[in-house]
Amino acid sequence: MPVQLYAYTCGVMTMPYDMLLGGAPGHLTIPVPAYLIVHPKGRVLFDAGMHIDCQHDAAAHLGAPTLKVFSFDYAPGEEIAARLAATEVAPEAIDLVINSHLHFDHCGGNAQLPNADILLQARELAHARSVSGQGRGYYDSEFDTGQRLRQVEGEHDVFGDGSVVCLPTYGHTPGHQSLRVQTQTGGAFLLCGDACYLKESLDRMQVPGRAADPEAMLAVFRHLRRMESQGIRLMYGHDPAFWQDVPQAPVRLG
Repeated sequence: MPVQLYAYTCGVMTMPYDMLLGGAPGHLTIPVPAYLIVHPKGRVLFDAGMHIDCQHDAAAHLGAPTLKVFSFDYAPGEEIAARLAATEVAPEAIDLVINSHLHFDHCGGNAQLPNADILLQARELAHARSVSGQGRGYYDSEFDTGQRLRQVEGEHDVFGDGSVVCLPTYGHTPGHQSLRVQTQTGGAFLLCGDACYLKESLDRMQVPGRAADPEAMLAVFRHLRRMESQGIRLMYGHDPAFWQDVPQAPVRLG
């Protein structure tokens, strides 16, 4: 069976544009994506969206300070478990969640996948635990869920065949990773996560107004450009214009 790749959007949120593109005025409403990779050896999610509690009481779940920065349009049926079920994939059938990083809009849905291990960069977990609850987008209740945590260092070939490979893309956070997926029918994709929110960022080589390491992000941007020149399709993390044209599951990306 060839490797298959599917995309979901799990609600939207609105945030200051400058946080996505340094110097940009106003606010931008952005999609919250997740991906399903079906491999002969297992079903994998790359990121899991937001916690289901953000649908009805985001202030109680995330705290009032976060709600001064973000607002949410996230309805019942848009959480990752429901998105999967609507495409006839049982949430219990997910074997592995690969988190790009541990901000709330990327790992909040982890607990909805009860049988999945969680794969992440060890340095990201260490950082998240050190700053959890300090208003930096990390909440230990979302990533310390009792699921098995598989910590890796740097590049990691998930199945040992080169088809699904974690690539360190540090900068947005100290332990951010992206995922390269080689499909049989659609070619190669790079699931950027928050290594690059917007296509405009890469076009302008303009980093977000908030990043753990802006210089590291710029180095990642240069690497993304090289990958794109090699024919790898970049899947931008939160670009609303880009995501208007991304087929949603059950339609395959590749």
